[in-house]
Amino acid sequence: MNIKPLVCFLVVATCVLAQARADEAPATPQFKKCLDAAAGVTATSVECIGAEIDRQDVVLNRNYKKAMGILSAERKQSLMKAQRAWLAFRAAQCSFEFDPNGGTMAHIVSTDCVRTMTAERARFLGTIEQ
Repeated sequence: MNIKPLVCFLVVATCVLAQARADEAPATPQFKKCLDAAAGVTATSVECIGAEIDRQDVVLNRNYKKAMGILSAERKQSLMKAQRAWLAFRAAQCSFEFDPNGGTMAHIVSTDCVRTMTAERARFLGTIEQ
């Protein structure tokens, strides 16, 4: 059995999935450039995603602190509770997305889940006003 076509398909599928998710959630130009340069190599793609998670986490924390600085005491407590619940949900969801039978794609999918959810939450937190 020739597995070369299967390997080629998986590499292309990896690139398509990562690029599709990159287009869904906010992403920095560095992330898109890194993914393009990764050319479907799983380890490199995961490194790109990890670096983008770090960048999006900075935005998330900045937007959270900004929101906490303008909200009333009651709303601050509500946001804190929501943020803790969101963190637990993100961990559970992205853990679920790691399919142990998913091969190398499982790592990309679950890591990109963290990136996507973090970017979306950062964007949401940036919209909070009094």
